[in-house]
Amino acid sequence: MNFEFFVSKRLIGSKDYKNSISAPIIKIAVGAIAIGIVMMLASFATMLGLQQKIREKIAAFNGHITISNFDNNRSGISLEPISTEQNFYPEFNSVEGVNHVQAVASKYGVIRTENSFEAIIVKGVGEDYRWNYLQDFLLAGKLPDYSEGISNQILMSEYIANRLGFKVGDKAIVYFLENEKENKGRPRLIAFEISGIYNSGFQEFDKTFLIADLKQIQRLNDWEKNQVGGFEVFISDFDQIEQKGREVYQNIGSFLDSQTIVEQYPSIFEWMSLFDFNTALIIAIMILVCGMNMITALLVLILERTQMIGILKALGSNNASIRKIFLYNGGYLVLKGLFWGNIIGLGLLFIQQEFKLIPLDPRTYYVTEAPIYIGWEYIVGVNLGTLILCMIMLLLPSYIITKITPVTAMKFE
Repeated sequence: MNFEFFVSKRLIGSKDYKNSISAPIIKIAVGAIAIGIVMMLASFATMLGLQQKIREKIAAFNGHITISNFDNNRSGISLEPISTEQNFYPEFNSVEGVNHVQAVASKYGVIRTENSFEAIIVKGVGEDYRWNYLQDFLLAGKLPDYSEGISNQILMSEYIANRLGFKVGDKAIVYFLENEKENKGRPRLIAFEISGIYNSGFQEFDKTFLIADLKQIQRLNDWEKNQVGGFEVFISDFDQIEQKGREVYQNIGSFLDSQTIVEQYPSIFEWMSLFDFNTALIIAIMILVCGMNMITALLVLILERTQMIGILKALGSNNASIRKIFLYNGGYLVLKGLFWGNIIGLGLLFIQQEFKLIPLDPRTYYVTEAPIYIGWEYIVGVNLGTLILCMIMLLLPSYIITKITPVTAMKFE
């Protein structure tokens, strides 16, 4: 054990230190670091959690990339069919990172009851549909099964069910326009059975979509079995969505178009991008507050220990070794603040993740409670970044030690 570390340890553990004038200031500095860590961890966890949840909900209804005819892109409704005999379906092997492709078709409809009606979009899905997202949103009933024949089962949102008074097992009569492309023709109706009720928390989708059998849409549009409205593509890494979107577009042929969900919903993703700036601002403020409190604590500690500095210099210690003593002391206090900040911060995050105590307005945030993402990458980054920056900021006040001489220090009271 070197001399500086030994003196620092003795200084921290002494009764004089704990009962000194600087003790409450040091406690405030340690508390400020702990609070700063709690705030930074909460900012990262909620920002990343909210972004992840919103992306998942948009992908649940659209995939990460949609492929369709050019005529279908404005409304999202399947007006012109696409053959399933494509080189990218069912496996998109030409683009690395694509993990699933599913065929879908959509059609406008109106649900009518004795007292009310609701305009909706019926989204037809097939056997290859990825149900894992909607499984998480399921509130009552079960997911429909479209593996055999033409099924009348549908999945309805809680929003529509509450507005029209439906529950699981009820019959919902949906009216469709016969010729949707030319907006004319006789209405055709289907009596669907409600298999399950979901709530994604994304009201823009919940008030719009019914999930039905793709074969029903094909029958209504007089399409063949190998004709669908479009394809939804899922990728493994959302951070590469722009690049993968370009690659998908280059590999689908000149008669088809593709759009990423970032292009389809630019306002939502622009709004989410503001989270990055807000989080960076919070982190910068918290680290500045932590650093300033530590600078104050170290200055007070140096002034309080001026006579000790003089004695050490008189005994032959140089400025660098004495500065190390106080920097070790400052580092210990920073680590103490980090320890308690992590204990409190991670504890609160786990409680929110498990019990969902903090609600959010889904009309504003697209989720019903504050989502939490706990990742070691940002936890380690926050702790290391705070420790390093605080230690760098402590170098400035420790420079005062070089200005203290043994003579003036011995006279200091």
